Amino acid sequence: MNIRTILAQRATQAIIKAGLPADTNPALTPSTRANFGDYQINAAMGAAKKLKTNPRELGQKLIDCLEVDDLAAKVELAGPGFINIHLKPQWLAGNLEVALKDDKLSVSEHAEPQIVVVDYSAPNLAKEMHVGHLRSTIIGDSVVRALEFRGDKVIRQNHMGDWGTQFGMLLAHLSDKLAANEIAETALSDLENFYRESKKRFDDEDGFADRARAYVVKLQGGDDHCLKLWQQFIDISITHSEEVYDRLKVTLTRDDIMGESAYNHDLAQVITELKEQKLAVEDQGAQVIFLDELADKKGNPSVFIVQKSGGGYLYSTTDLAACRHRSFTLKSDRIIIFTDARQALHFKQVQIAARKGGFLREETAYQHCPFGMMMGADGKPFKTRSGDTIKLANLLEEAVERAEKLIEARENDLSEQQRKEIALKLGMGAVKFADLSKSRTSDYIFSWDSMLSFDGATAPYLQYAYTRTRSIFRKAELDPTTLTGTIEVNADAEKALAIKLLQFEEVLDQMVSECTPHVLCGYLFELASLFMSFYEACPILKDDVAPATRNSRLMISQLVSRTLATGLDLLGIEVMEKM
Repeated sequence: MNIRTILAQRATQAIIKAGLPADTNPALTPSTRANFGDYQINAAMGAAKKLKTNPRELGQKLIDCLEVDDLAAKVELAGPGFINIHLKPQWLAGNLEVALKDDKLSVSEHAEPQIVVVDYSAPNLAKEMHVGHLRSTIIGDSVVRALEFRGDKVIRQNHMGDWGTQFGMLLAHLSDKLAANEIAETALSDLENFYRESKKRFDDEDGFADRARAYVVKLQGGDDHCLKLWQQFIDISITHSEEVYDRLKVTLTRDDIMGESAYNHDLAQVITELKEQKLAVEDQGAQVIFLDELADKKGNPSVFIVQKSGGGYLYSTTDLAACRHRSFTLKSDRIIIFTDARQALHFKQVQIAARKGGFLREETAYQHCPFGMMMGADGKPFKTRSGDTIKLANLLEEAVERAEKLIEARENDLSEQQRKEIALKLGMGAVKFADLSKSRTSDYIFSWDSMLSFDGATAPYLQYAYTRTRSIFRKAELDPTTLTGTIEVNADAEKALAIKLLQFEEVLDQMVSECTPHVLCGYLFELASLFMSFYEACPILKDDVAPATRNSRLMISQLVSRTLATGLDLLGIEVMEKM
């Protein structure tokens, strides 16, 4: 159910019927004020400018051709040519009833489902996940969930950093640890410390750097011993990531890992094809693609290096091979990649080079979705007081501890086990919502106090709103799934809430199209706020409420409950029956 789509279709029909240019934009928007109706069609202004005619006269002509009697109580012309549409309460009520009976709340699946490859999270397996990996992981996962909810086939691709020159250093160090009878799991229990130890040896210890370089050559050459060591390192490193994914309720699994090493077999062929097409040319010993499409103001083309002067490969080579695999082998209709904004130029270069080199089919859309940084209160990238990178596992642990203290400070009758379960959901939800609710492309300030607040647009507020809906049915001693009957939309608070409920699909449309979870976050906050207003203005369980009205308001509350739970689930945030 998508009100915007229905009205846009009716407006388009009216545009054609009125003889306006077929490409006239209906310019349909939700009204910002109740006295301007529920939706506005603003097509007359744009069309009148093109046709050099009076927009108000054009607006009236559109109204005369607009067929919305079944859903609109009133259509009026306002201002210079705005068309205000007031929706019928009965029409809204009928659609609420349909949504309540539907497993997916009347959210339709895409008419033409796509195969969508989504590249997200992508930690470096040489180190533990840190706060810099949070945004890619949870933004990507929420978009993936929403795409699947709309019926697309999603192929998750966790492009882990599991290859490269640093692994020679790490494998040499691991080899020495194992030779000293240490167990691999013990040696790698702290990846950060292991990395620091190996780096110090690389910088300071005579002969170690040469051994490390020799390991790189052996690894890239397929040496059995090196590959065995490498696999041990990878397996244990992945376990660290899985612990974070499990805590965050992220849907990535081992089956979704498609690390840099997966493309190693294709890199030489990528270079060969680029050279054969004369796209890649030698420059100072390296293989380079000069991209005129990204030339600077002086006309100098952008330089995209695809092979080092020594013959080594780069991220650029791997990403071109990934394009080929995702477009041709996986037959994707759309590729979405989530990384921080600092990599925007790189992926623009990849996209152009891949198109020119034939590594992307014409029908495969390529969408790099950059995101901003998580900042500390000082406006600088979020780090520890000593300036070290914060491990993501430590951040999540602190979130749970803070949430538990918050629950203990509030009056409740929860058992210790219930408090721990709620603290986990509350802490993880707070961290995720604080991030997801910010515009993807913006930096944001990390603040424990604001994210764990029960006021404002936070996960605790929304989780509490959900528990409020559940408490209504506990007080009524009623199973909400057994509700039947008709819904009435009479009061202003009921109508506002009804319209918001029926806007769920159009919000999801925007979210999956633009890869912007903050749109869904904003919608859920508005829905919860409207429910609180409805709860205050429209009594449900009071003795003087007529049975039919009581039943109707219970049905509306159940639909709010399910929409909040579904929306939060798409964000990867859990709800609870009690708080």
